[in-house]
Amino acid sequence: MIVKDAKFVTSVADSAKLLNDLPEIAFVGRSNVGKSSFINCLTNRNKLAKASSEPGRTRLINYFNINNGQCYFVDLPGYGFARVSDAEKERWSTLIENYLLQSKQLKNVFVILDIRHQPNELDRLMFTFLNHYRIGFTVIATKADKIKKSQIPKQVKMLADALTLTPAAIYPASSHNAYGREKVLARIEELLEAAKLYEGYTDDDSTDE
Repeated sequence: MIVKDAKFVTSVADSAKLLNDLPEIAFVGRSNVGKSSFINCLTNRNKLAKASSEPGRTRLINYFNINNGQCYFVDLPGYGFARVSDAEKERWSTLIENYLLQSKQLKNVFVILDIRHQPNELDRLMFTFLNHYRIGFTVIATKADKIKKSQIPKQVKMLADALTLTPAAIYPASSHNAYGREKVLARIEELLEAAKLYEGYTDDDSTDE
């Protein structure tokens, strides 16, 4: 996949107002893991998604139109930010869950983890949720620039073991130096093409003779 154009479309605070016109790749992860920076890296636009050193800046569902209608990148609120009220945490959690369950165009969820650390309890809850509802996901192990290149396979295996996945299912990446960017973009293209084939098969299969 080559990203030639990327534009912010809208922010949504109410799951009743979710968009429904393009295929969607969603990005989720704990606060300050680097979701917005990673979206900027993929699109090669430094200020497309508002990244900040302050955790918890993404509080809405943000839609970005990629390649004039090829798909949306959807930036979900970060989870696990401590310095907000319990009511605000619950609102974010409900917004994330409602999106994941109600989006009619969701093709895959990119779960962003920090390659340096074990998944925490909230990360594990996210994977349990996705597995329970059979929502397809891809694991992105970001901040690979923070460790030596020789350590990347070891850290990927650590995450794979923790999540009961194969190392091949985890994509090490870095927003800082674009490490892994092309492989992730190829994964997105693969997912979108697979969705097209599946939907075409379903349509043909349901056609009356």
